[in-house]
Amino acid sequence: MSVIKAYTLPHPPLAVPAVGRGKESKEIRDTLNAMDSVAQEIARIAPETIIYITPHSTVYSDYFHISAGAAASGDLGRFGAPEVEFNINYDTELIDEISRVAEQNAVAAGTLGEKDTKLDHGFTVPMWFINNHYKDYRAIRVSQSGMASAEHYLMGQIIAKSAAQIGRKTVVIASSDLSHRLKEDAPYSFAPEGAQFDSLITESLEKADFLSLLRIPGKIRERAGECGYNSLVMLAGIFDKQDVEAKLLSYEGPFGVGYAVASFSSLGKNEDRNILEKYIDDILSETENRKNSEDEYQKLARESLELAIRNDEIMPIPNGLPSSMLSDRAGTFVSIHKNGQLRGCIGTIAPTTKCIASEIIQNAVSAGLSDERFSPVAVEELPFLVYKVDVLSAPEPILSVEELDVTRYGVIVSCGNRRGLLLPNLDGIDTVEEQVAIARRKGGISEGEKVKLQRFEVIRHG
Repeated sequence: MSVIKAYTLPHPPLAVPAVGRGKESKEIRDTLNAMDSVAQEIARIAPETIIYITPHSTVYSDYFHISAGAAASGDLGRFGAPEVEFNINYDTELIDEISRVAEQNAVAAGTLGEKDTKLDHGFTVPMWFINNHYKDYRAIRVSQSGMASAEHYLMGQIIAKSAAQIGRKTVVIASSDLSHRLKEDAPYSFAPEGAQFDSLITESLEKADFLSLLRIPGKIRERAGECGYNSLVMLAGIFDKQDVEAKLLSYEGPFGVGYAVASFSSLGKNEDRNILEKYIDDILSETENRKNSEDEYQKLARESLELAIRNDEIMPIPNGLPSSMLSDRAGTFVSIHKNGQLRGCIGTIAPTTKCIASEIIQNAVSAGLSDERFSPVAVEELPFLVYKVDVLSAPEPILSVEELDVTRYGVIVSCGNRRGLLLPNLDGIDTVEEQVAIARRKGGISEGEKVKLQRFEVIRHG
């Protein structure tokens, strides 16, 4: 194995003295000491290449972006310290190998897309500590993506395999801040899930319990406001089917953001630690259970998309549906989730077809194949998908937000020809003000523009 060691390091800019100006030494002393200790250990290892996995570089929904070009530079000018500069040469041979192995494994990864040569702080803050002790290395910058955690774990496997195949002595840094919602007076809003998320993360890191890491629910992650979870999942993938020595070196969160420092090294092969296979088995079992408990609305959405993808056919309205699905007309929204994350959502505010059943068929196919935020659903994804169907009541005009209830009513915000809609009772949206603000953004309506408001109710299936 050519990945000698891997670490998770946070990336608070104030950890760099030119930015923190003394505040860092008082508030995050344990974090600073742990990061410096890691840097000294890396100097003793003397790797040829350091791979930085960062959440703050170029991110695509369906592609892992890897540093392009031969070199890059950056500074901390965004954080008030432009004099702190960074320059790095990339390991282009290993980058090419990672791209090649990813293609072999049908993983979308490589140097295509933006040619971003400006180093982000997810890269530069850990790099500052390392460069204080060791500079004789080349680097690679790997971004997270919008893909599911399983794909990030697989990308970690690809990184490890690539380094081994060309015999590159490598260290991996997973740049990762944890929850950003630990305190009421933090820059981000407080959420009780913040501390819960950080506890789950630190426990899984300390025990190298990567299956538990993968199993952390998406709802908790979203509510915690984390930025580095998938960096950690990618790191975990590097050690697939291996026993791992793990050390949690520090954890602090005095500014409302969780900072964890941990180290990981292989203790040798262990085929029983086939974490990804076990995780996928879990998901398939859970999805199959959900499938068995679907009602007619969810089942129709699922079968419609499956037929469209597998046979390139639009499903005719099947026999045996409830009479209301055949006689009533209404707008519907179909939401598709994969591994707890949204995979597509498209709907109609008012009916556009002859009945609810045909509305669901139309919108299910569109949600899976035509939601511009995502790539079209592939046939191999179908066993992992979960469906929800919302049947909308007719919208009614209201005069103010005081007539809204975020759990009961959805909202439509209109300004001229622009219109934004948000469904009711969505995870992570707790106030009417949040609901209206998001609907404005979806409609491209700025905060100061005068709008018309409508509300509607839904019957939710799923």
